[in-house]
Amino acid sequence: MSEKIVLAYSGGLDTSIILTWLKENYNAEIIAVCCDVGQDDDFGAVERKAYATGASKAYTLDLKDEFVSDYIWPTLKAGAVYENDYLLGTSMARPLMAQKLVEIAEAEGAQTIAHGCTGKGNDQVRFECTIHALNPNIRTLAPWRVWKFKSREDLIDYAEAHGIPIEQSREKIYSRDQNLWHISHEGGNLENPWNEHKDDIHVMSLPIEQAPDKPRFIDIDFEAGVPVALDGKKLAPADILRALNTLGGEHGVGTIDIVENRLVGMKSRGVYETPGGTILYKAHFALEKLILDRETMYYKNLIAQKYAQIVYDGQWFTPLREALDAFVNVTSENVTGTVRMELYKGNALPTATKSEHSLFNEDFATFGADEVYNQKDAEGFINLFSLPMKIRAIQNGKLGKR
Repeated sequence: MSEKIVLAYSGGLDTSIILTWLKENYNAEIIAVCCDVGQDDDFGAVERKAYATGASKAYTLDLKDEFVSDYIWPTLKAGAVYENDYLLGTSMARPLMAQKLVEIAEAEGAQTIAHGCTGKGNDQVRFECTIHALNPNIRTLAPWRVWKFKSREDLIDYAEAHGIPIEQSREKIYSRDQNLWHISHEGGNLENPWNEHKDDIHVMSLPIEQAPDKPRFIDIDFEAGVPVALDGKKLAPADILRALNTLGGEHGVGTIDIVENRLVGMKSRGVYETPGGTILYKAHFALEKLILDRETMYYKNLIAQKYAQIVYDGQWFTPLREALDAFVNVTSENVTGTVRMELYKGNALPTATKSEHSLFNEDFATFGADEVYNQKDAEGFINLFSLPMKIRAIQNGKLGKR
């Protein structure tokens, strides 16, 4: 009886070659698993291609709702942003995909899971850490770490020699990853950070220069930190994100061109388009600033940095992530309200916020006359607050220091 290998399959360049290569080099039955997390693919065509290139079985899993509710929303609520730029679109999807690969491997009696991640990237860590966390008895196979191919050009040569249909060419050889949250672009002319990215790279959003000259205003409703409605209309999680992707994309929102530090130790350059996600992050943060007190806000910002690192590093299935979620859920209990956003020429700007849990009190904050705040009280507060500085100055005076 031949071995069974479950392959994380997208039908793109790498996994198309891997499926055929596995058939050539292993006495194994290849089970292709394609995870639909919102990428713009013809999944029927992907499934047919898997069978045509040697798969004995092909699964297509619709994971969009689970992806948004169980991965995107918790990361949004945490405010997690990697290195102040990256909204973790690829990072969030990998643990969900790997979890489903494990489930299918267990159901099929397969002992090996293969993936198309390179030995230079972060995704190999994300996939394999999740597999190890959920079923340490399953082996992992990463062809990029063992085969003779050295470049994506080599893969194109192999595809041509074996009659494997691919969309990539030597001219447009970007490595792309798309889901409901974003699309990433790496490789090609982006490998030189002095090269400006070309406008034809855009998929989800317009270049800023092509965006409308008139702003668009939208209202987003949140309940306990989660988006629930757009312009007063309740929508399912995935539908809110789709609508915001369209609106943000039309106004050139959410495209960043960054150099980031990969987990494996090298820097990489990528262009990320995250139109809806960018709008949501800015709206969510604006609402938190209205509702959370100063100390909670400060500590939550610390949590956000650690949460981002956990997600980026593929540590989703860990006790620490679960513990941080507990903190985030408590601090999000009152993050309910509405944010008005202005979309204009690549910008997503919060212009108004309201919430029944707002800590903004007009009676106290007003510059006009009020009956609730005695401004003389500030003198005693300042004397106590500055006492350590005052004592230090006195001591420096005794020592002849200034």
